[in-house]
Amino acid sequence: MFPLKDNIPLARFPIVTAVLVAINVVVYLLEIRHGGSFFSGPSDTVTVHYGAIPYELTHPGKHCDLVDAASAEGVVRTVACQGMPGVTGTPPSQPATWTTVFSSMFMHGSFLHIFGNMLFLAIFGPNVEDTTGRVRYLAFYLLGGIVALAAQVLVSPNSTAPTLGASGAIAAVLGGYLVLYPRARVLTLIFIVFFATVVELPAVVLLGVWFLEQLWFGASGLASPIGGGGGVAYFAHVGGFVFGLALIKLFVSRNRESAKGLQTPPRAVY
Repeated sequence: MFPLKDNIPLARFPIVTAVLVAINVVVYLLEIRHGGSFFSGPSDTVTVHYGAIPYELTHPGKHCDLVDAASAEGVVRTVACQGMPGVTGTPPSQPATWTTVFSSMFMHGSFLHIFGNMLFLAIFGPNVEDTTGRVRYLAFYLLGGIVALAAQVLVSPNSTAPTLGASGAIAAVLGGYLVLYPRARVLTLIFIVFFATVVELPAVVLLGVWFLEQLWFGASGLASPIGGGGGVAYFAHVGGFVFGLALIKLFVSRNRESAKGLQTPPRAVY
């Protein structure tokens, strides 16, 4: 399901959301400029150096890097970290680990990754920004991203797979949107096998299904983990969404809530 437009009119231009989208796009272009391609994303070297690696975050002072290792399939590139059994030496200079908490929040692994994330941010971010105010919205977004990463690290503290993407922060925005606009409706593109159709769905259905998918896939990954914990960081999505659900009201002033008429959202022409 791909959201296209909601029915909640804006009071002003969502400048923070627009800037966040622009920053993510610029960072993606810089990523692939230093190694990688437009559609497949940045190189492994870039993601390991600037992505947030749970092992580094839970082992202060220890760093990870790419190494060549022998396997049944031959020599493969993998991530090795200081302090792990059999790992010796010192990796080359890298950004401070704490900075990757923020750099990873604006990085993406492929064109489809950034396209999907920016689509959801562009659809659901503006009204959350409109209701909270620009400064509070930015704080909410960044805190949501940090909490999302913390949730993923909590589940896989020794994972050496770099975590990157804005989806954790965007998940917080989705959770906040659901609380603020439970009766909103979203024009949605749905693919059914080889056919596509556009329908209007209640936001609670669209976002509720999305959240249940994250829980399901996350639980499935715990039941049958693969390798070093690579793949989609589903628990970052879950953590960010729950953060948004629980704390969005703390970022909304009563004056703004009344001005937006959150209890009876108006309809608007698409």
